[in-house]
Amino acid sequence: MITKPRIALIIGIICISIFPILVKLNYTPGLISAFYRMAIALGIILPYILCTKSLKIPERSTLILTLLSGVCFGSDVAVWNIAIQESTATQASFLTNLSPVWVGIGTFLFLRPKPSVNFWIGTLIALLGMITLVGFKFFARLTFDIGFSFGLLSGVFYAIYILISKNVLAKMTIVNFMALSLISSTLFLGILSFALGEPFNGFSNTGWFVLFIQGSVCQLLAWLSISYATQHMRATRVSLSLLAQAILATILAWALLDEIITLQMILGGIILLFGIRLTFYDKPLVEPFKPKAKLPPL
Repeated sequence: MITKPRIALIIGIICISIFPILVKLNYTPGLISAFYRMAIALGIILPYILCTKSLKIPERSTLILTLLSGVCFGSDVAVWNIAIQESTATQASFLTNLSPVWVGIGTFLFLRPKPSVNFWIGTLIALLGMITLVGFKFFARLTFDIGFSFGLLSGVFYAIYILISKNVLAKMTIVNFMALSLISSTLFLGILSFALGEPFNGFSNTGWFVLFIQGSVCQLLAWLSISYATQHMRATRVSLSLLAQAILATILAWALLDEIITLQMILGGIILLFGIRLTFYDKPLVEPFKPKAKLPPL
């Protein structure tokens, strides 16, 4: 059944699918690109919430978690950008998309409801699809360099963000959450960029246009939609569904960057989508084991 949260999730996936393509164009350094992605989104949403007086400061614990989620998401985008530019978009995307595994483990340990059997089955199938998509040989030859390390770290940061935001969004509005988390991520990335001597200007007109698209579409529109979906759906389902961005990113890379799409990649995409679909299937695929009742002695 197509519901509003699922429609919002689809819109969000489409919006973020163009992000790896924009980063791979290398118009700006990875870290400063992450800063402007947050800053531009904040510059759009902040006047709205100030004019409508919709900015509400929550209680201390919720505020801390909201600001922390912004730092985690900003860190996720920053290290993912660097991973894409230091290795390949394929390797970086695969590693960051391991986040459903970390989300599932985190949910199992800290949240309710616990992941279902269907989630774990769907996760394994989706990861198999992801491996098929990038190629088994490529997966076996992953290089443990800065690109690999940052790609893996990106998935961990993103999983933490999903787990925190799921809890926070139950206590505040999406716009309020977005504004506060964007403030923390912008300040964090701005201070980090300044400390590391990143350039804040001197980009081409095309570079500035790419940064604007990242901030307005890949960040603001995408994450308003995904936050809405997260608010109304299980965190595990949202995180696993975002794996579909790899397929759309592959198609866009073929259309815009002349990258080749092979039969193996198509097969991997089908397997990946099938795994995601299983997580939305409510009836258990495997019935839980129930020991037979012992018969009373004769």
